[in-house]
Amino acid sequence: MKRDILQELFPTGRLPLLAAPMFLVSGPELAVACARAGAIGSFPAPNARSVEILENWLQQVSAALAGQTDAVPWALNMIVHSTYDRFERELELVLKYQPKVVTTALGSPKRVLEQVHSYGGVVMADVITPTLARKAADAGADALILVTQGAGGHTGSYNPFAFIAEVRKFWSGPLGLAGCISSGSDLRAAQLMGADFGVAGTRFIATEESMAAPAYRQLLVDSDIEDLVESKAVSGVTGNWLRSTMASAGIDPAGDGKGKQIDFSGDISAGKKAWRDVWSSGQGVGAVERISPVRDVVATLRSEYRAALQAELAFVTRALEQGVVT
Repeated sequence: MKRDILQELFPTGRLPLLAAPMFLVSGPELAVACARAGAIGSFPAPNARSVEILENWLQQVSAALAGQTDAVPWALNMIVHSTYDRFERELELVLKYQPKVVTTALGSPKRVLEQVHSYGGVVMADVITPTLARKAADAGADALILVTQGAGGHTGSYNPFAFIAEVRKFWSGPLGLAGCISSGSDLRAAQLMGADFGVAGTRFIATEESMAAPAYRQLLVDSDIEDLVESKAVSGVTGNWLRSTMASAGIDPAGDGKGKQIDFSGDISAGKKAWRDVWSSGQGVGAVERISPVRDVVATLRSEYRAALQAELAFVTRALEQGVVT
């Protein structure tokens, strides 16, 4: 049963949170730190500049978490787009190192289902529309992650209230919400809307364990929602970007990004790619107030989540006592 996956990944008492796999930001150190702190850590396979480096990373994570009963699972994010020419070699490594969770992006999760299921792994599919959610569900995904408006990087365009409601019409399985999950109360709000867990990205960029440049981390600390711009000009796909980095790169936010095509062949983490110079952030950037170790970020989120539950309990108790609800 797909619902059993939730108890396996987020048993009672564990924070229902997955740290998002962020391009050029998430690596093995961040994934391990998250798992040790109590959140599912992850990183995108393409962040490793070669398959050999990727295997080294997988060895690092596996060794670091081996035998640690208090550590939570970790996740590998895979590009499943047809132009990604490392896919088959990466899939071989998935079978070898067996991450408990594999998340997929830019294509159908069907390409990895048989292999991941063969060792008892879980496949989660990132989707940005109800149509793509239905396709991923029909393909056999174990969980869906809805990328909503305000998410960092390549963002979604739908309000989370409406998006969750649409998907819940046909999907009763595990559901994650990505986009502006910046506090423990955000995490609880996502659950009240109908999601089962949250996926937070921006909150983990300005951590000591991330791969982000020091200037990138500090810029997040110094920025708020009004420092972001939603634009297609960087990659041809709508994303949320820090306005000052677009200006420094000479990119006009009003550009439509025409002529830019999706192509994941070759080493996409190397070279002077636009996204190396233009930094992204979700609209929850205002919650990033300092550069911190991951353990402090997760501890804060856990404390906030607990406070949200306590406030909710107090509210419901008062409402029942006052006869507001029966």
